[in-house]
Amino acid sequence: MLVWIGTALPAAPPVDEPVLYPNDYRAWVHVKSALITSAHPAYESEGGLHHVYANPKAVEGYKSGQFPDGSVIVYELLETHEKDGVVTEGARRRLDAMVKDLARHGNTGGWGFERFLGADQTTEKVRDAGKTMCFECHAHAREHGFVFSRMR
Repeated sequence: MLVWIGTALPAAPPVDEPVLYPNDYRAWVHVKSALITSAHPAYESEGGLHHVYANPKAVEGYKSGQFPDGSVIVYELLETHEKDGVVTEGARRRLDAMVKDLARHGNTGGWGFERFLGADQTTEKVRDAGKTMCFECHAHAREHGFVFSRMR
């Protein structure tokens, strides 16, 4: 049984429904951006321009550190192109989505995880083992609702 912040997770696993592609996420609040260049050790898998977006429920969580059900956070990774000293966005490499719903995702801190590669908006890439791996990493951010990013 996993335990976080002194509270045990439910003994019976809740229904683990898939996380759907978050349409219109670019109209949400832009949390932050980062550029990972070839100088970074994780460049091969993480290189490019990163944007983080939050829906209105997730914005509440960024302010309080406790993300309510209905929170959705999107991590978008884009290729980059450089010409004459100007770096611009290229094609999307992937989009990672986190959806907070304790009833559906109680075994992973209330968060459901999914990854969409390239322009794909339908294929589930994160399977059971992957969801556990996502949560194990995010467990390091339990003091901020299992979310790494902070609102600028």
